[in-house]
Amino acid sequence: MTDTASAATDPGSARGDREIVIYPDSDVLAAATAARLITALSDIQATGRVPAIALTGGGVGTATLRQVAASSARAAVDWRNVDFYWSDERFVPEDSDDRNAKGAREALLAVVDADPERIYEMAPSDGEFGTDIDAAARGYTEQLPEKFDIVMLGMGPEGHMASLFPDTDAVRDTSTGAIAVRDSPKPPPERISLTLPAIRTADEVWFIVGGPDKAPAVAQAVAGGDPVALPARGATGSRVTRWLLDADAASDVNAG
Repeated sequence: MTDTASAATDPGSARGDREIVIYPDSDVLAAATAARLITALSDIQATGRVPAIALTGGGVGTATLRQVAASSARAAVDWRNVDFYWSDERFVPEDSDDRNAKGAREALLAVVDADPERIYEMAPSDGEFGTDIDAAARGYTEQLPEKFDIVMLGMGPEGHMASLFPDTDAVRDTSTGAIAVRDSPKPPPERISLTLPAIRTADEVWFIVGGPDKAPAVAQAVAGGDPVALPARGATGSRVTRWLLDADAASDVNAG
């Protein structure tokens, strides 16, 4: 598929490059991101390494995983040798449709026969730690890699990403790991999330964002500033931060 997109690169970013790619609509965004992901994972495996990737939920994020599963090019990746993590998760029972992991399993992981030993889910509220969300967060921290190759993120209209919301203790947390979030303004209130320092271990951070309601926050995040006020500003990759947007989400970005 040929991408219909426009791109701009900012080599002066303090933490690696920044790339902004704009696609005409959310369907093309999901398909193009899927192709990009297949290429990235196969390239990492060609070096002899096992890629470590943190997945995201949300409409476009899950649609991207479905596009990966539907692509004939997915055969380029040895899916048994990919380590899968999540950037955040709702602390709900395992069979809840709110679980990002459940959506990822149905959209991709079960389809490509990923190795269960390489799928690192955040614990549900009826899992091994029961309702002890702090223990569940500590347990996930112990499973995290030293660094990620790719962290995939969505973004909310107010600029939250993962489960780090503006002006909260969670977005101020300086530990490198997973933390309990009890006061999410978006239900359900209890979640587990990677911290900003944990996200920033990634070589590449991908924001996958669609919809006109995200446009103001996208423009503000790209402009930079205080991540406490707009958490997406603080999620950057050491090599590159990619903003993969549909035209609606990019409508307030100054192309110049």
